[in-house]
This record gives sequence, C-alpha cells and structure tokens, in this order.
Amino acid sequence: MATINYNYKRLPNGIIRPLIRAEIAIKKNGDGIPCEVLVDSGADFCILKAEIGEILGFNIKSGEAFSYKGINGAESTGYIHEVWINVKNVWIQAKVVFSYDIPKFGHQVVGQLGFFDHFKINFDYNKGTIVLRSI
Repeated sequence: MATINYNYKRLPNGIIRPLIRAEIAIKKNGDGIPCEVLVDSGADFCILKAEIGEILGFNIKSGEAFSYKGINGAESTGYIHEVWINVKNVWIQAKVVFSYDIPKFGHQVVGQLGFFDHFKINFDYNKGTIVLRSI
C-alpha cells in the first residue's frame, strides 16, 4: 500500500484547493500527459479535457457518449475512454469522461468512480494536506 502526500494549491485569488499533479496515459508505464486535477469528493466520476485525450491519440467522439451536469446545472456531454492515471508512480486504470465542455480555466476532476475507488483519501483543510493511500 502506497501513501502519497500532497499540499493544497493556493490559487491567485487566495483560495486553496486540493489540486494535484497526475499523468494520463494510454498504457501503464507509458508516456503520458501531465495535468493538474481537482480531487473532488462530490464528483461521481473523472472528467478530463478532451484535448488531453486527443494528444494521447483518442478519437474522442468514438467513445460512449455520456451526459452529465456540473455545479451550475448545465448539461454537458463527454465521451468515455479507458486510460491509466499515474499519481507519483502509483498507476491505476480507470474509465474517464473526456469533455469539450470544460471551460479554458476550469478544473479537470478526479472523482468517486475511477479514482476514489482506488484510494483512501484524507483531506485536511486546516493543514492544507491531502493524503492518498492506495487500496
């Protein structure tokens, strides 16, 4: 069981968020795309920018279409593909939703299915830390 520690990231407006660095790849131990993701306990699944999937070589719209709603209630569409997510050399395989509807400065998210089901996660806002323990 691996234990991975991160610090919350302070945004320019002073807010701190549980943003972590991850790598998204087509195959385990393969070359992937580094990205920043929000560890979001309120997200049912992982949603990544479609551009990440395109760089990896996916035909995004060939995946199963999936409708979802964000916190503003607007309906969005994404497409499901299977990827590998690397978090500090811990690799997990997950189905993720690639979406063209994430705003330019919006966060990509890792959620319950595809991320939380691989880790026990402890958020400590007061200390500004996130601890992931692989399961």
